[in-house]
Amino acid sequence: MKIESITLREIRMRLKAPFETSFGVTQDRRIVLVEVIADGVSGWGEVTTIEAPSYNSETTDTAWHIISDFIAPLLVGKDLPNGTDVPQLLAAIRGHQMAKAGIENAIWDAEAQQKGIPLATMLGGTAAEIACGVSLGIRESPLALVKKVEEELSSGYQRIKLKIKPGKDLDFVAAVRKQFPAILLSVDANSAYSLLDTDHLRRFDQFALLMIEQPLEWDDIYSHAQLQARIRTAICLDECIQNAGHANAAIQLGACRIINIKLGRVGGHSAARNVHDVCRKHSVPVWCGGMLESGIGRAHNIAMSTLPGFALPGDVSASQRYWDQDIIEPEVEVTPHGTIRVPTAPGLGYSVNRDLIDRLKVRSRNWKAEIQVGAE
Repeated sequence: MKIESITLREIRMRLKAPFETSFGVTQDRRIVLVEVIADGVSGWGEVTTIEAPSYNSETTDTAWHIISDFIAPLLVGKDLPNGTDVPQLLAAIRGHQMAKAGIENAIWDAEAQQKGIPLATMLGGTAAEIACGVSLGIRESPLALVKKVEEELSSGYQRIKLKIKPGKDLDFVAAVRKQFPAILLSVDANSAYSLLDTDHLRRFDQFALLMIEQPLEWDDIYSHAQLQARIRTAICLDECIQNAGHANAAIQLGACRIINIKLGRVGGHSAARNVHDVCRKHSVPVWCGGMLESGIGRAHNIAMSTLPGFALPGDVSASQRYWDQDIIEPEVEVTPHGTIRVPTAPGLGYSVNRDLIDRLKVRSRNWKAEIQVGAE
């Protein structure tokens, strides 16, 4: 599989409504798309960074730089047996998992198309449909949050996740739990608390939550182990888990009982499968988290979520929850019983709307393999 060309495109998309977490409010998204042409087949990936280095150390601009100056020149023109060879080729570049994932996932898409099979099948997925949950941003009041939860439940979603931060946490969760005593409910703190808040965090035990996601520092596994020993609610780690080694360490330390796998955060499909395999070995359930992706990133999430260890509803939800028009066709839809049917066409299983991408594009860059001319 020869990498004939790599194209980066930055597009701008506006969310239907602002999305608030503990580290800020997002509405306008700068999204970097990767197109890789290998043996004449076009594969697509998405770089799932956000605009500021607040979720992790990467941003839209750092990813553009790393791909432009290091990854694309290294890969273009290379002959690869398959997508699993990409991590080793990029091993000399430390970190920058989201930049790496955008490239690697595009190559996986191209490879699956060449083989004429769905990406989910090539990854080892077994599910014909995946269970869906939703992630709800912080609202102005508990009442407003309850109304939003009611709306999402009426759409069929199987799990509700509430973003929280100090000052907008217990009262909001209490209101939702009172109104909906039996739903599968979780909260996500995005590192908004510290170990000094243990007594406060213990108060979440009363709500019978599925989990509390990443309550402490983004890179501190040990403190989460201390906290997990002091609260009943299961801790789910997100930002802390950047590879399979981190997952194994967290499990061995008792730092969590659930792990969120995000393709970008861990570096792409190869690394995500490794994390999945570690968790499955230790009977730790995983689920697929979201980064406000466009349809291309969402399609990759769907494929990964078909692996057998993804036992909990993920954040993979319908395109129409986020965008007036998505960049794939058909758009991602959720069934009335809260699932997404996994596409059966080769590769991602969705068509890319190139015309819309061109309209949304603000910059692009392309690399092509040199053509070798034989001597007579």
